[in-house]
Amino acid sequence: MKPAGQKRLAISAALAAVLLFLGANAHLLTVALQSQPDCRETAGAMPSMRSC
Repeated sequence: MKPAGQKRLAISAALAAVLLFLGANAHLLTVALQSQPDCRETAGAMPSMRSC
């Protein structure tokens, strides 16, 4: 494989890994907020329910 092709492959793999990482974190945040929407902290206030 030529150096230019190898470099392109390495950059593509790194970009794919970063996009996968960001997508997984966005999914985790979405699921966490949807699971207990009443437990979100608002302006430093105490949790709205004791179980939070």
